[in-house]
Amino acid sequence: NEFLAVNQFTVLEKDERRPDILIFINGLPLSLIELKNIADEKADVYEAFKQIQTYKEQIPSIFRFNEICIVSDGQQARVGTISSHFDRFMPWKSIDGKKVEKGKLELEVLLKGMLNKETLLDLVKSFIVYEKERDTKNNTTKLVKKLAAYHQYNAVNKAFNSTVKAKEGDHKAGVVWHTQGSGKSLSMVFYTGKLVLSQELGNPTIVVITDRNDLDGQLFETFGRCSELLRQTPDQAASRDDLQEKLKR
Repeated sequence: NEFLAVNQFTVLEKDERRPDILIFINGLPLSLIELKNIADEKADVYEAFKQIQTYKEQIPSIFRFNEICIVSDGQQARVGTISSHFDRFMPWKSIDGKKVEKGKLELEVLLKGMLNKETLLDLVKSFIVYEKERDTKNNTTKLVKKLAAYHQYNAVNKAFNSTVKAKEGDHKAGVVWHTQGSGKSLSMVFYTGKLVLSQELGNPTIVVITDRNDLDGQLFETFGRCSELLRQTPDQAASRDDLQEKLKR
């Protein structure tokens, strides 16, 4: 793979614009970074976010292959996707995936922890999904692109590596503890996607067990919306007997 970071790349479409940094992989502009001057009080990360919205209007073709959008004012740094609202642009808090970095600039942590070649390719391959969300105000449905947060990315990869080891060992992969609002449903989808694509596990069957009917329906809907990542359409069992019949197929 050929990696290239280009400063002030000129794009001429509806208007002429020069995004601060475009990251190309094999000639495809997969990530856009918009930077603001830390010395300018009015030029913060929100202004960088608004600049990306302008780019979407004036040079839309640059986002055709885009996977990740990053905004920073030199102090703060946030990452999201082309469809993320500003409140869904999140920091990347770890470089090595083992600890939260303290005392370092957020931009440095994000660049080293997320945009190293291995992590960037892994994110593009296994940690981006599309979900349909309903706008209750307008009663419409739109497609939303979602990128794993740093804690989801690191937890899923640790769980995956533990699962691969458990297959050859005692078959006990371990437990992942979640806090409320941490995105556990999508973490389960990302984990399942990694298992399905793995060569080490050889086309595994994944069974998701819940203890509440409403949670069962919620998880099934989430998995169903992310069927492209899973490379198959999930199936929901109505009972234990139904599950046993499905597992015999």
